Amino acid sequence: MGRFDGRVAVITGAARGIGFGTATRFAEEGASVAIVDLDGGAASEAAAKLSVADGAKAIGVGADVSDAASVDAAIERVVSELGGIHILVNNAGITRDNLLFKMTEDDWDLVMGVHLKGAFLMSKAAQKHFVEQKYGKIVNISSISALGNRGQANYSAAKMGVQGLTRTLGIELGPFGINTNAVAPGFIATEMTDATAARLKLDVDEFRRLNAEANPVRRVGFPEDIAAAVCFLASDEASYITGQTLYVDGGISLGT
Repeated sequence: MGRFDGRVAVITGAARGIGFGTATRFAEEGASVAIVDLDGGAASEAAAKLSVADGAKAIGVGADVSDAASVDAAIERVVSELGGIHILVNNAGITRDNLLFKMTEDDWDLVMGVHLKGAFLMSKAAQKHFVEQKYGKIVNISSISALGNRGQANYSAAKMGVQGLTRTLGIELGPFGINTNAVAPGFIATEMTDATAARLKLDVDEFRRLNAEANPVRRVGFPEDIAAAVCFLASDEASYITGQTLYVDGGISLGT
């Protein structure tokens, strides 16, 4: 028996990285999984890699989370093909880093659209089903960058906005049996952070070493670390927790 037997979990931006690691964990624990990604082909390929339990399914769904019609169509497809929806993980994200004086309106709008508007639209579409069944779990992916990070005015603002959205949905949706929480990762070894190393003209291993040395536990995080936290918050073990943001960052936010 898995914690998520009979449950349907939707994870956005899950074709790779933290999202795929989270989808893998849900599948391992018995859930049917929908991988939602802007690249529908990549979503389907990622879903095909998941080892689901007997009776469970995995599908890939192409969708633009910043577009309401696309979001609504994705949720309806999930419900139609997987038989319902019980868990939503808002993970989709992009970066358009730059210092303020170089940052364009498009840089700002794209990041806000995917991270913050995307979480809003996906949550709005899913809650219709959650309210009707008096059950649902929403886990939003924030970031330690919500506390402020040079060259990430757009990303930091979006990720702190995600925390405000999380608290508000906790208040609004709690009476309907819906828990809403967030996870704020620190440095996680993914393709995205490897790309940051390349942009900074640093060797990937050296970049990871420097980030490991900056936190108390002296290692970098991996998608599996975030997946463990997300799955806890999406489980019935966390049914008395809502509106909270859990920092999973090796302790760097402690300021040590």
